[in-house]
Amino acid sequence: MDKIIYCVINLRCDRQKAFEMFTVNRHLEKWLTVVADVEPKVGGRYELYWNPQDRKNDSTVGCKILAFHPNCIISFEWKGPKQYKHLMNEVRPLTNVVVFITPSSKGTEVHLLHTGWRNTPEWEQARLWFEKTWDIAFKRLGKYVSELD
Repeated sequence: MDKIIYCVINLRCDRQKAFEMFTVNRHLEKWLTVVADVEPKVGGRYELYWNPQDRKNDSTVGCKILAFHPNCIISFEWKGPKQYKHLMNEVRPLTNVVVFITPSSKGTEVHLLHTGWRNTPEWEQARLWFEKTWDIAFKRLGKYVSELD
């Protein structure tokens, strides 16, 4: 059993808006990345660029959407940043991110699972890095959504 990163956040918005945070480029560019190129459909691109001048590094270039159900679930491949590129970006299958959107009494709950971690010390280092990174990203997501009101 691989180790799984699990994050959850409650957003004060409807399911459609919460889902758009993961599927609409302009929203992704406000809380998660510098440039987004997402094609919201199964088999569509899920490419995020943290350094647009160097598109082969610090990006999810080549990643695809694996599952898509509007306002409910999206699953996509994921790659690592430059320091983990040699480890994460050439393996098959790549790590996988699944986002579930569910209604809650306070708005909408977003659940994120990041799976596919291998069992070596270097993979564990990468997983721990992403655990912190997703936590920071979800805090930015919550702040961004609260500012949209």
